[in-house]
Amino acid sequence: MTYTEVSFVSGEDRCSAWHFRAEGQRRPVVVMAHGFGGTKDSGLEPFAQRFAAAGFDVVAFDYRGFGASEGAPRQSLSVRRQIDDYHAAIAAAQRLDGVDSGRIALWGASFSGGHVLRVAAERDDIGAVIALTPLTSGIAVSRSAAASRNIATSLRWTLTGVRSRIAVGRGGAPTLMPLVSPVGEAGALALDGAYESYTALAGPTWRNEIDSSIGLQVLGVRTNAAAKKLRCPLLVQIADFDQYVPAGAVASTAAHGRAQVHHYPCDHFDVWPGNDWFDKTVTDQLTFLTRTLSGQ
Repeated sequence: MTYTEVSFVSGEDRCSAWHFRAEGQRRPVVVMAHGFGGTKDSGLEPFAQRFAAAGFDVVAFDYRGFGASEGAPRQSLSVRRQIDDYHAAIAAAQRLDGVDSGRIALWGASFSGGHVLRVAAERDDIGAVIALTPLTSGIAVSRSAAASRNIATSLRWTLTGVRSRIAVGRGGAPTLMPLVSPVGEAGALALDGAYESYTALAGPTWRNEIDSSIGLQVLGVRTNAAAKKLRCPLLVQIADFDQYVPAGAVASTAAHGRAQVHHYPCDHFDVWPGNDWFDKTVTDQLTFLTRTLSGQ
C-alpha cells in the first residue's frame, strides 16, 4: 500500500505529510509524528502500513523545522510548536475525502508520546490516543540522562543550551549538537545502543543534529495533568527496561489517564520496526484502535 504526498500549513510554514488511504468510506484516521528529532521517513511507515491495511487512514507528518517540512530555525525543537503542528495536522486529516472527522486517533512515540496526551487534553474531538514508550516526565528523563554523564559535561552543555535558546529567541541560529552519539561522546542521546538503534531507523531526510537547548525543552515536560483531563480511551505501552524513558514515570502517567497499559520486557528502541517487539507492539495498537474506533 502506497502513500500520497500531502501538506498543510502550521503557523506560517508548510508541513510535509504522507497520507495512507484505507479502503471504504467514512474511515477513521490516525494522526502520527515521530519523537525526539525524528522524521516521518525514519520508521513510521511500517506502523502506518499496518494501520491502513486494517481500515484506518493515516496522516504521518514532519514538524516544522524538521525533515521535509518548512520552517526555521532548522533542527530547533519547541514542545509548544510541535503540539501546534499536531493540531494543524488533525485539521488537515479531518478535511480528507472519505474520512470520518469524528473518529480521530492520535499516535505518538517517545517525545511525541507526551505530545499526544497534551493535544488530546486540549480537544473534545479525539476518539483514541496511543502513547508508545512516551516521555511523560522531563524531570525523570533528565535525571536518567545526567546519570550517564559527568558533571562537567552536563554543565557545559547546559550553558551552551541556554545561550542557544537566547540566540534563537533573538532570531539567530541555534547551536547544534549531535542528536545521538556513541557512548562517551557528546550527544543528546549517548546511552548504550542509542546511536546504533536510531541510525538504523534513520531515513534520508533525518539529520543527526539537534538544538543544544533541547535539555531545557525536555525538562519542562509534564503530562500527568493532561492525562487526567483526557476524555477518550488511552493506550500506554511501556518498555520495562527502557534506558531513556523511566518506566515508573510512564506508569504513573498511565494511572492518571486511566489507561489500558501494556508492558514489554525490552528497551526503548526494541518496539520499533526491525526489532523483536515491533510486531507485538503494533498488533496491540491495532486491537486497541479496532475496539475504540471501528465500532463508533
